[in-house]
Amino acid sequence: MIVFDILSIFPEMFFSTLSSSLMKKSIENGLIKVNLHNIRDYTGDKHRTTDDTPYGGGGGMVMKVEPVANALKAVIPEGDKTTVILLSPQGETFKQELAEEFSQYSRIVLICGHYEGIDERIRKHLVDREISVGDYVLSGGELPAMIIMDAVSRLIPGFVGNSESVLYDSFSTGLLEGPHYTKPREYAGWEVPEVLLSGHQKKIDEWRRRESLKRTLQRRPDMLMQAGLTEEDRRILKELTGDPEFV
Repeated sequence: MIVFDILSIFPEMFFSTLSSSLMKKSIENGLIKVNLHNIRDYTGDKHRTTDDTPYGGGGGMVMKVEPVANALKAVIPEGDKTTVILLSPQGETFKQELAEEFSQYSRIVLICGHYEGIDERIRKHLVDREISVGDYVLSGGELPAMIIMDAVSRLIPGFVGNSESVLYDSFSTGLLEGPHYTKPREYAGWEVPEVLLSGHQKKIDEWRRRESLKRTLQRRPDMLMQAGLTEEDRRILKELTGDPEFV
């Protein structure tokens, strides 16, 4: 089981996510546990202030260090090895490899920033990692926290009905996943590829691998440089590109 501790000034944003679909089932089945902590509860003034104007001037407000520090002291038992992650557009980009790494942790604290930024002392002294979910800026860290929780949780055995399917997700194999089809066999003249109806598993596997390589080549060719390609993969890519020198 993984325990997620979420530090946010808007914990209610998580209610829908945690009470729906696979997240709800995984909590009920004891696969994950999510503790929501309102940073405002750890302030020391009657207005429950979590932000203030920046030293040196400038626009926007800055999240204060004291409430976050107080919250972490209350949430993390003394001597605990919990990993503390700050959601930040300046952090390392969240990828499948990180999701796989985090799925091995027993407890993760996710700090959801807000306002113009956070007091630098939070970043320098209170967190272990900074994670970004992409090269864009959001209003706060709540949505990124939900993304990370979902990506990590689905790697826990039992979270997904067919755990084998996770092994072939896009990025898990180093490639984008190929196309899928289900019933009906034909709709509006659009037919399911004949190979998928053949019952010949070796040919089906070969078709799926080829389609995965084709889709990655078309949409994310940069991934091919890092993928663990076999000689057969390289042959297929040379055939797809028409370039005998490709990869």
